[in-house]
Amino acid sequence: MSTRLVILGLLKERPLYGYELKGIIERYMGDWTSIAFGSIYFALNKLTKEGLVREIAVQKEGSRPSRRVYEVTEAGKDAFTRLLRDVWSKDERTFFSFDVGLFFLRELPKKERIAYLQNRIESARRSLTYLDGHETEMLAKPMVPPLASAIFSHSRYHAQAELSWLEELLREMQEGLYE
Repeated sequence: MSTRLVILGLLKERPLYGYELKGIIERYMGDWTSIAFGSIYFALNKLTKEGLVREIAVQKEGSRPSRRVYEVTEAGKDAFTRLLRDVWSKDERTFFSFDVGLFFLRELPKKERIAYLQNRIESARRSLTYLDGHETEMLAKPMVPPLASAIFSHSRYHAQAELSWLEELLREMQEGLYE
């Protein structure tokens, strides 16, 4: 659903071709969404078949491959609004593959468990450091809306909570609580 929502939302702003969509998603949304390049073209084809977007031009520059330019239809604008409302009206439970690994963690030697946790703690710290610098950089770009600050804040709160939880888990594991 997020791929459809993103594509329809971006095409509401202006007509774009697939590679432009990819660039915008990577540059401005890459920190908080994971939309694969191939899924963009798959979604564009599906949205076109559904009548939510339409191809308005095929551009050719020199020896480069031709590119199809898309715009959103009125039905696509309606679908975008429905998808956006769905995002805001549904609670989303997040599942972490890490938790499955945690369930079986006792199968590894204690020294190895502790090393994995220490690595995750360092990774969480790096993520927080990255977020701080990257937020400033991104918010300085004119295409990034001010509300993106809330997205960075959301990511930061999750990263801080993860770091605190990992530090507590490491301490408890070092104390032998999960033997």
